[in-house]
Amino acid sequence: MAVLITTNVKGQTAEGYDQVSVYLHQAIRTAPGFILHIAYADAEGMWHVTEIWNSKKEADEFFAKFVAPNLPKDIHPKRSYQELHSVVTP
Repeated sequence: MAVLITTNVKGQTAEGYDQVSVYLHQAIRTAPGFILHIAYADAEGMWHVTEIWNSKKEADEFFAKFVAPNLPKDIHPKRSYQELHSVVTP
């Protein structure tokens, strides 16, 4: 079942995100189960990443292999999961 993953990253900046994303955006495009990735900062400066994957397992495998090893030591994302009833894509 498809899953929505919300990651909140206190202390992240646009510059920090951009440094990591240069590498990760290429990898995620071909990752098994990947559907969508969105990133933004809210008015208080908290950085949010929202993704949709075909399964939690595929998302966790990508995170462990590509994201976690590339995060600065002081960045500790908090991830949450929500199973989705429906996903419509083009």
